Amino acid sequence: MPELPEVETVCRGLKGVLEGRRLACVQVRRKDLRIPFPPAFAEKLAGRKVMRIHRRAKYMLLDLDDGNVLIVHLGMSGRMVVDTGGGPPEKHDHVIFTTDKGAEIRFNDPRRFGLMTLVPKDELANHKLFRHLGPDPLTPEFTPAVLSAALKGRKTSIKAALLDQRIVVGVGNIYACESLYRAGISPLRKAGSVAGERAAKLVPAIKRVLADAIAAGGSSLRDHVQPSGELGYFQHAWKVYGREGESCACRGVKGGDKGRGKAANKGKGLVRRITQGGRSTFYCAGCQT
Repeated sequence: MPELPEVETVCRGLKGVLEGRRLACVQVRRKDLRIPFPPAFAEKLAGRKVMRIHRRAKYMLLDLDDGNVLIVHLGMSGRMVVDTGGGPPEKHDHVIFTTDKGAEIRFNDPRRFGLMTLVPKDELANHKLFRHLGPDPLTPEFTPAVLSAALKGRKTSIKAALLDQRIVVGVGNIYACESLYRAGISPLRKAGSVAGERAAKLVPAIKRVLADAIAAGGSSLRDHVQPSGELGYFQHAWKVYGREGESCACRGVKGGDKGRGKAANKGKGLVRRITQGGRSTFYCAGCQT
């Protein structure tokens, strides 16, 4: 599933094509995705001007000139690509936007787990998709103090806590693993024990990982591409995710293990994979405690 960096990358890629442009035509080629399209969806969008494109969690938000907001979620396999070839729609091109400048943006979603809906802007904060969400990790509101308060007393693992959208939005599985690695925190550690000094390390680690991923265009595994069609490249910078059995840069030497020989460090410098909550977690026991 596209995570925060991938969604942010798509938003930024669409700004130059959609922001400030009027939707001359909208084609809806099926009746639903994960949820049904609103009644008269295409008709309500046609002729509207896109005033702003931004993101909340893993949702793209297009503010329209009539006071409504178009909410877009990419689901598991969705992508929004600017088509420059002018060819016929593909099988899974479910919604096609054409601007007053002739640019065509296609929403393609083979698995149809994405969604599109319209909501009045003044109702957005209390909408069922958003009212439960925690702070965005890339905003100043996400601080060590805020994270510490959210984690206080929690007995679940810190990895599971980072995937809880009520605590922090959009981090996702890949970036939770990478952030915990950079912060030197074990994914097995109880979330409540991360409050305080460890939170002071984790918050900037999350921000750096996400910023680096956005700069690289996100991570392309199966479906993610930028609106230009170009792949993301952050998967080449992963330190632990997907690297089970590979050596970690720490080589297993951590604190009291220094100088104690191979036996003390056996296996600690290798990236391990475990399953937490049905998701794969990758970490190094040598430098994440």
